[in-house]
Amino acid sequence: MYLGIDHLVIAVADPDEAVVAFERAVGRAPTGGGRHEALGTFNRIVWLGDPYLEFIGIFDPSLAERSWVGRPARRALETDGGFATWAIATDDIDGDIAALRPGGSSLGEPRPGERRRDDGSVVRWRLAAPDLLGPGEPPFLIEHDETGAEWAPSDRAERAAQAERLGGPIGIDALELPVDDPNVASQRLTRTVGLRFRPSLAGGGARDASIGRQIVRLRPRRGGPATVVIRLRAPVAHERAIELFGCRWVVGPRR
Repeated sequence: MYLGIDHLVIAVADPDEAVVAFERAVGRAPTGGGRHEALGTFNRIVWLGDPYLEFIGIFDPSLAERSWVGRPARRALETDGGFATWAIATDDIDGDIAALRPGGSSLGEPRPGERRRDDGSVVRWRLAAPDLLGPGEPPFLIEHDETGAEWAPSDRAERAAQAERLGGPIGIDALELPVDDPNVASQRLTRTVGLRFRPSLAGGGARDASIGRQIVRLRPRRGGPATVVIRLRAPVAHERAIELFGCRWVVGPRR
């Protein structure tokens, strides 16, 4: 079953500098990260509850070019970085893949992955990705190992407690993706990952799909912003927009 948007992958030249810039602009400190030794990439993470932002960099370009996440990160960095791809969290990746297969989904078979943290502990997961990942491509599915680092109940409770110490939680409300044709793009996402779209209340030909408590919005590229818009809810009084990492971040009050 889908739980919500798991994380957004933002390609940057220096993940350490990126999380500092994000903290200054939005107010949430980095709380993790490590290296994908087999993928040629490394990251720094900003947790927004259980969903998170992954600021990803490359330490081995040739290895990254051959890896599933390194390739879209390299492509994004060719144009100064920015939004590279995104993931949907699930608690039953095998069941989801089996249900999607009859509809012609291009998702591959689930495969294991891991990241070694700076403290030496290992984070593990299983994921299923389409043949091609990128800002205009379908996302991948990920199921976290809840017995390992970062996903045990104690880790999740600590994230919640830390958010309250910092003034309250910041969460992802919506991911808005600019596309040439929302109808065509929504049909592709329905076929690949099973999202169900409806006309958006935002109007203008946009289409929305709910994933847990979050929304993915496909917005016509023509006549609107060509950038990815990431809407965050936060303990703030007024909405504000920030241009950062080639994306527009709209930070507004909690609903």
